Amino acid sequence: MALPIRDLPSPNHNARPPGVPVDTLVLHYTGMTDTKAALDLLRDPVAEVSCHYLVETDGTVWRMVAEDRRAWHAGVSYWRGRTGLNDRSIGIEIANPGHSHGYPAFPVLQLAVICDLCLEILSRHAIAARDVVAHSDIAPDRKDDPGEKFDWAGFAEVGIGLWPHGVPDLGTSGAVCDVAVLREVRAALAVVGYRVAAEGGLDPALSSVLRAFQRHWRPEAVTGQADIGTLARLFALARLIDVA
Repeated sequence: MALPIRDLPSPNHNARPPGVPVDTLVLHYTGMTDTKAALDLLRDPVAEVSCHYLVETDGTVWRMVAEDRRAWHAGVSYWRGRTGLNDRSIGIEIANPGHSHGYPAFPVLQLAVICDLCLEILSRHAIAARDVVAHSDIAPDRKDDPGEKFDWAGFAEVGIGLWPHGVPDLGTSGAVCDVAVLREVRAALAVVGYRVAAEGGLDPALSSVLRAFQRHWRPEAVTGQADIGTLARLFALARLIDVA
């Protein structure tokens, strides 16, 4: 049975570029304490922001932009060599006040509905598991959402996204600063999909990307450091992608 969806159209959309496939699914949180205010913002023509769907904490799903239209949710973005991801993505906003307002856990009902919505979207579009991403993945220098409390591992269990299963958290010891090792870290992050320079030390740009990776694939400790637990998950994920 199809998920019940309520329509609340936003004027903030336009045509997708001809010939560009819908091949990316981006998850966000609203980052606002008031869901009604978030819905109002996403329909405000002055704000020039929108999404395809918004899922409230009680599981209510609002469709704001049709999937065949370009919603304005990703902003300046990059993933796997692709830029301007609004052109090719579907964006789901999740009602959650976010890191600036206490960052509560996502309710079980809300997660279940998001899971069903994602599965419906994936049934309609050829979106690879590696292209189900967080807003923080595609804009690590400016976004944190939906963050480390989102159930990325559980979603991957049912075919929504990737997860390097069987890699335990090895802790935060052994943070790497050696440039030669960081070269391998940078290469693995690029394999996953991030925009990262091939050479350099643990500079602020690399730390931002590492934090984004940790929010998605190593939520036990979001440090921005190349510690032993992060490297285990990162290299396992890169190997998983290489053999896919």
